[in-house]
Amino acid sequence: MSVMTIVKAINNALDIKLNEDSSVVVYGEDVGVEGGVFRVTEGLQKKYGVERVFDSPLAESGIVGTALGMALSGLRPVVELQFDGFTYPAFNQIASNVSRMQNRSRGKYTVPMVIRFPYGGGVNALEHHSDSPEALFAHLPGLKVVVPSSPHDAKGLMISAIESEDPIIFMEPKRIYRAVKQEVSDEKFSIPLGKAKVVQEGTDVTLIAFGAMIRESQKAIEMAKDAGISVELIDLRSIYPIDRQTVGDSIRKTGRVIIVAEAHESFSVGSELIAIANEEAFLYLEAPPRRVMGYDTVVPLAQGEKYYIISPERIFYEIEKTVNF
Repeated sequence: MSVMTIVKAINNALDIKLNEDSSVVVYGEDVGVEGGVFRVTEGLQKKYGVERVFDSPLAESGIVGTALGMALSGLRPVVELQFDGFTYPAFNQIASNVSRMQNRSRGKYTVPMVIRFPYGGGVNALEHHSDSPEALFAHLPGLKVVVPSSPHDAKGLMISAIESEDPIIFMEPKRIYRAVKQEVSDEKFSIPLGKAKVVQEGTDVTLIAFGAMIRESQKAIEMAKDAGISVELIDLRSIYPIDRQTVGDSIRKTGRVIIVAEAHESFSVGSELIAIANEEAFLYLEAPPRRVMGYDTVVPLAQGEKYYIISPERIFYEIEKTVNF
């Protein structure tokens, strides 16, 4: 066991897979010499050489397009796009080719590739550096979308993503890259994709979150505890596929649900979860499902993020309102 941050856990997962599987290659923007802008791939090029871990041009469409070709040719590429907002130039390749190739070939080809990138706000960054585009990718049939919230999950989910025969969008919450530390096994282990985790059991209301919002939700839960409210917290872990069973079971137990996510509220993962709540547990609901999400605007630049980022106080306000409905 070692104490790891999310950065270290992902690095460790990549190290394990590079070591055991010669078909795995890691590349992208500054991932080689510099180890990535957040140093997630630090030391891997030195250990495995420039043919296995290497820098690419700053051309996101080219990165994803070449990775698709590699995946179809027997390799397992893991590519980094430097920031969430930098994924948009690659969206044509992802939507038109990566997500469709298995269907287009009627199952003749699989696409074992991982597209990983930091996402979300909270680091006072510039435009295109603080987006939460998970709903864009989850809407594309053929992709799986994964978001870890802890070092343990980051390692296990990354190993599962690399070993998957499907293309994976792996979104890393940059706000907590180094803010969360946890004992993680040094050995190889995996976590099934598409399976949510009940972080904490409760009886009064279900709180569903993922990524950096798990930590903010836990702070809000402490406030709720002081107010005598019992909250069940679910970490979604996979945006697609969503674990309907775990979500439905929890809502049927508590009768109330709140979704917490950074992304813009309209047409969001939060919207999908409310639909699932209605489909799986409508007759059990004792209050309208609620969302605590970002506003329908571009994330403010730098210091202005504080007006946009979801706080524990805002989550607690919705918890109180829902329980007292």
